[in-house]
Amino acid sequence: MHDPLWMRAFLAVHISAGASAFVLAPLALATAKGGKAHRLWGKIYFWAMAVVAVTALVMAVYRPILFLALVAVFSFYSAFSGYRVLGQKAAYKGEKTATTLDWFAAGFTFISSASLAILGIAQPVLVQRLAIPAIVFGCIGMWIAGSSIWRFTHRPQEKMFWWYAHLGGMIGSYIAAWTAFCVVTIGPLLHGAWWIWVTPTAIGVPAIIATTAYYKRKFTPKAKPLPAH
Repeated sequence: MHDPLWMRAFLAVHISAGASAFVLAPLALATAKGGKAHRLWGKIYFWAMAVVAVTALVMAVYRPILFLALVAVFSFYSAFSGYRVLGQKAAYKGEKTATTLDWFAAGFTFISSASLAILGIAQPVLVQRLAIPAIVFGCIGMWIAGSSIWRFTHRPQEKMFWWYAHLGGMIGSYIAAWTAFCVVTIGPLLHGAWWIWVTPTAIGVPAIIATTAYYKRKFTPKAKPLPAH
């Protein structure tokens, strides 16, 4: 049975937004951080990922494929939290910067990610061969959402906390985009091998850790040498 016209239209928009995100993310990363071009490309990338997530969620619910719907939630939240944290810099001063929208998004993502992990544990009835990706993504989603909730309730100890959260969130969402690309293009050739789902994460997460460590060293004030007697 062929999909209805509106479904094919959603798929076309989904693919177009995803292709745009692939181009926009490197543009944002290549431009000077905090500069006008970086902010522009980053903002367009964020909204492209929003379109990807909404269309993916609608199509996953229509099919219905609960696994993909839950993955879409946590994937977009990575970009959402990375974008929203730019307006929460004052949290370092002890100010309450999280809005109702931030709380709802974090809570909803945490619950969805926990459900995703539970689906993985309950396989093969619900997620078949995707048990390991479901558990991995579920745990990552809970960690991302849980980190946001912790930040909402505890004053950040590092002044540049927002930089690290922004970096991790945006790159994390790009990893999700690469995951979808690999699954769609390479997955059919390998008969849906489960490891295709987690390979971009296995490569990308260490990259986020290494990049964050680099900037932490860069932003940490160097100790001044003691004056000679």
